[in-house]
Amino acid sequence: MNIKILGTGTSIPSLKRLSSSYLVTIGDYRILIDAGPSVVRRLLEFGFTVEDIDLIIITHFHVDHTADLSTFLFACNYGIKPRQKPLTIIGGPGFRRFFKGLSKIYPWIMPNYYDLYIKVMSMHPFELNDITITARSVNHNRESIAVRIDAGKSVVFSGDTSYSKRLIELAKGVDLMITECSFPERKVKGHLNLANLARIIEGARPKRVILSHLYPDWDDFKGVLHEPYLLAEDGMEIGL
Repeated sequence: MNIKILGTGTSIPSLKRLSSSYLVTIGDYRILIDAGPSVVRRLLEFGFTVEDIDLIIITHFHVDHTADLSTFLFACNYGIKPRQKPLTIIGGPGFRRFFKGLSKIYPWIMPNYYDLYIKVMSMHPFELNDITITARSVNHNRESIAVRIDAGKSVVFSGDTSYSKRLIELAKGVDLMITECSFPERKVKGHLNLANLARIIEGARPKRVILSHLYPDWDDFKGVLHEPYLLAEDGMEIGL
């Protein structure tokens, strides 16, 4: 399993950090976690195209996590070579309604030559080949989910969330946890800071922790992060 960090930022425009998004490669299978602004271009920068993606997981519907979904699907139809292989998109509660609304605004995103599967994650794991994907609701929006991917090794993506017992349950013993930690110290509803994240890490005991979804507060952070914490940077790559 290989994880490429496409972006580590938020809704605040930044030349340093793209909106948070991640690419998971397991053998020949590729999973895109979130599709915020400019993710399609960022894929190109790292040598990938929309054709390379087999599954998209949307953690919640905020613009900084979904803005490029329509761009992605438009490119599948009207790129140099139209997409033909199937694509699955998974989201939390209400995702079918969200996608129906998006397709009414942009009817050109509906597939021309490939099969598109729209799924809503439930409490039951989603399994394909030797990959298991599990989701749990977290504390941000009604539809917000954290996602765990197991394929020999395991990784959890928190999505946007505040303190969550369900996230602790999902992340127990995971090899890698990529978690939002929007602020080092500031308390903002629906997001984590280091103090609240520490409570989650204490309960879940992941082997490695990468902090992402970073607001500009982090630019002035003078503290020291100790193991297992690591501050994410756009373009970082992790092999498991």
